[in-house]
Amino acid sequence: MKDISVKALAKINLGLDVVRKREDGYHEVRMVMQTIHLFDRLEISKNTSGEITMETNLSFLPTNENNLVYKAAKLLQDEFAIKDGVHVWLHKYIPVAAGMAGGSTDAAAVLYGMNQIFDLGLTREELMERGVKIGADVPYCIMRGTALAEGIGEKLSKLPPMVKCPVLIAKPQISVSTKFVYDNLKLGSDMVHPDIDRLVADIREKDLYKIAADMGNVLETVTIPAYPVIADIKDHMMEHGAVNAMMSGSGPTVFGLFDKEATAVEAYEAMKASGLAKQVYLTSIYNNARK
Repeated sequence: MKDISVKALAKINLGLDVVRKREDGYHEVRMVMQTIHLFDRLEISKNTSGEITMETNLSFLPTNENNLVYKAAKLLQDEFAIKDGVHVWLHKYIPVAAGMAGGSTDAAAVLYGMNQIFDLGLTREELMERGVKIGADVPYCIMRGTALAEGIGEKLSKLPPMVKCPVLIAKPQISVSTKFVYDNLKLGSDMVHPDIDRLVADIREKDLYKIAADMGNVLETVTIPAYPVIADIKDHMMEHGAVNAMMSGSGPTVFGLFDKEATAVEAYEAMKASGLAKQVYLTSIYNNARK
């Protein structure tokens, strides 16, 4: 095999709780992660140059060692003393700096693709072990599906598949720094934490309405006061029939879950017309975890 085309799927957080700040500066989290059908596409090919090169459809993205795609390719090239070069063409559709693991899922796609092209024989678990060296979300992006993430996000427990439903994605013009959000998070005794265990039970029951009712993201306490447009987008989705709407990750992307396709289509059109969001996508829950 000389080349491969890989889909890199985005994620949303159905629940995101921050338990504590550790002495090493990292935050301990409990999150319910869910893959959706929105994806980037990566064309990965080997050549005789010995170099790692990449190009992308977005001119502002780095195409050197500052991109997680490059880091993932370099990790395997170094470990397995691969003499061949690798070229990656990244077709980017997932919103950037949006709380949807766009960079992490691209890195996961490179690890998966290079494992195939170079016949490295790594299992899914072995790829996930390498992925955590690149970023905390990369192992989940290799695994996909519905999962409980703990620790700094790297301890993953597979959950039964989330009930299928339409998902509306809206990202406003702004970009949000994850560091800014965590630096300004106040974990006081008055903070309302989402009940992650109850959310997991709802997922096991496959009850969309209970899942929607128990969704929660503590990072909204930082991001929404700083960027009120996020609340405006949430309200707009709810007014147009979402069973619930919430910010994904550290934001600023908002997703809404819908119980009917027709309602979701109407909400999609209304969101596009509202001018609140720069990028709007109508997609769905994706449940095929990698074997």
